[in-house]
Amino acid sequence: QVQLVESGGGLVQAGVSLRLSCEASGLTFNNYAMGWFRQAPEKEREFVAAISRMGTATDYAGSVKGRFTISRDNIKNATYLQMNSLKPEDSAVYSCAALRVFWSTYVSMNPREYEYWGQGTQVTVSA
Repeated sequence: QVQLVESGGGLVQAGVSLRLSCEASGLTFNNYAMGWFRQAPEKEREFVAAISRMGTATDYAGSVKGRFTISRDNIKNATYLQMNSLKPEDSAVYSCAALRVFWSTYVSMNPREYEYWGQGTQVTVSA
């Protein structure tokens, strides 16, 4: 049974940092590319960042590039999202997702490609 469990969300002021974690179990973690997505109330889910299965390739949404950093630890079966210089528009439920891949550098921005999802963690940024 595959489980993805996010943690690290919270209520913060604009300009500060947060680090989200996603711990995976029930899968061979280094066979999966990982992604972070977010969804704000009354908005569609949007791509935030993705990392290839060995961590050699990453991709970011334009709105977070330069502020957010995705990483992973294949020993700990975890992926992380370091979020700096947070803005009120970053407020959303952040979810991690896993995608089985074969190519070591493959990353995807398309949520429909991802097979497994966590429940999400709320991030709220006040002005």
